[in-house]
Amino acid sequence: MHIFVTGGAGYIGSHTVLCLLEAGHRVSVFDNFDNGHRTALTRVERLTGRKIKVIEGDVCDSETLISHMCRASPDAVIHFAGLKAVGESVTDPLRYYHVNVTGSLNVLRAMERAQVGNIVFSSSATVYDTTQPSPLSETSLLAPVNPYGQSKRMVEQMLQDWAHMSAGRRATALRYFNPVGAHPSGEIGEDLTGIPNNLMPYVAQVAVGRRPELSIFGNDYQTRDGTGERDYIHVMDLADAHVQAVAGSAQEGAYDVINIGTGHGITVLELIAAYEAASAMPIPYKIAPRRMGDTAKYFADASRAKAVLGWHASRDLKDMVGSSWLWQSKNPNGYGAENE
Repeated sequence: MHIFVTGGAGYIGSHTVLCLLEAGHRVSVFDNFDNGHRTALTRVERLTGRKIKVIEGDVCDSETLISHMCRASPDAVIHFAGLKAVGESVTDPLRYYHVNVTGSLNVLRAMERAQVGNIVFSSSATVYDTTQPSPLSETSLLAPVNPYGQSKRMVEQMLQDWAHMSAGRRATALRYFNPVGAHPSGEIGEDLTGIPNNLMPYVAQVAVGRRPELSIFGNDYQTRDGTGERDYIHVMDLADAHVQAVAGSAQEGAYDVINIGTGHGITVLELIAAYEAASAMPIPYKIAPRRMGDTAKYFADASRAKAVLGWHASRDLKDMVGSSWLWQSKNPNGYGAENE
């Protein structure tokens, strides 16, 4: 198949492009490189021995997107392009709705013009009501509490309506839990600018000396060790899920939604201990007050992914922290000047 990947130079996008190429697919990447990195794609080409058609463009530029998608005439689209910082979405919600919702609308319009009927969408577990007990299934109550999660939910609804408009359309929304780790070569990984929003990249930066210590927000939760418990999914497992989804999207109908997680939680202290073992570096931390809105346990019921896609997570915490540390230690400043 020929897959058109929006945001394919980003963290999850670049790993998915690699897996698509390894599976024998052709790939066109459409990215504005605000959060993506050209070097990531260069390294993917080197790792796979395959070429990528790279198109610089913004999903908010509808005419450019339509032009390039019609020219590419792909068999399917994987849509990653969007903004993803929860905190930033609260301070600048209109930007998130514009990029994430309008950008996705433009992708669907471009698909119609190019007569493409298959899309896999990068959604998020932030669409759920996290006050519900875990594990969270695809039928759990939806109640996003920030504009980022709201934007993902809005796009899901748009995809559902679009897919049901005519026969032959297939749309799959993959709800990620907490993607972490890197390619086992350490050549591609998560290159962050500014302060990381998520736990593992922050831990990685402490281990490599970019941050002095980690704050743990609360140690009195009803969990194994009192710290919050989350479902971490290896980025390579997540990438594999996209390869499965794009080949067999919405097998039970025109639209489908599928959780992508391991089905169990890992606590903050467990993750820190595993990272210390992998890096042989101490991870200094302090206990800070709980954050408003945080829950004790938050993990997936991932059984539907196995039933529908034939997919399940195969990499464990040791793989996650080992690959993360290899990436961080080989690339302490990310892609850096090499990306220019």
